[in-house]
Amino acid sequence: MSNDLRLRRLHMRAIRRGIKEMDLLLGHFAAARLADLAPADLDLFEALLDENDHDIHAWATGALPVPGAYAGLIAQLLAHAAAVRGAWV
Repeated sequence: MSNDLRLRRLHMRAIRRGIKEMDLLLGHFAAARLADLAPADLDLFEALLDENDHDIHAWATGALPVPGAYAGLIAQLLAHAAAVRGAWV
């Protein structure tokens, strides 16, 4: 699969979640940052998209501890969300 096709597929998966909050968190990050991620980070983002939305939400809000493999990625998601939160209001 070409990299462009993969990026488009990941972006679509990020904006079509089961919870609106995850659409926003993952979708905005995907639109802005996916093209800049290293292949290993894309693999990790793809794995995160396979996780349950309620788990991702709990990790992002601090309700549950973030699994070690996702700690850096969740931190990036939250930093991006904080930087662009004015665009969501």
